[in-house]
Amino acid sequence: MIIKPITTEKAVRLIEIDNTLTFRVDVRDSKAQIKKDIEKLFNVKVEKINVLKRANNKIAYIRLNKKNPAIDVATKLGMI
Repeated sequence: MIIKPITTEKAVRLIEIDNTLTFRVDVRDSKAQIKKDIEKLFNVKVEKINVLKRANNKIAYIRLNKKNPAIDVATKLGMI
């Protein structure tokens, strides 16, 4: 389950340079579940997912396929 998007300076830079979105997700979710949720929710293709666990938080870095610009999804979410 996706909790909220992260809108730090680093997250915005990743959107522009690496086509990567950053979300805070539920600690119990697996990479496969996160991928399924993102693809269904935003109607995009996910290329790769990296996960960082810190202090009871789980942050997912989601790289989208080049055909799906991350900046379009971020604009829909109001991140940019």
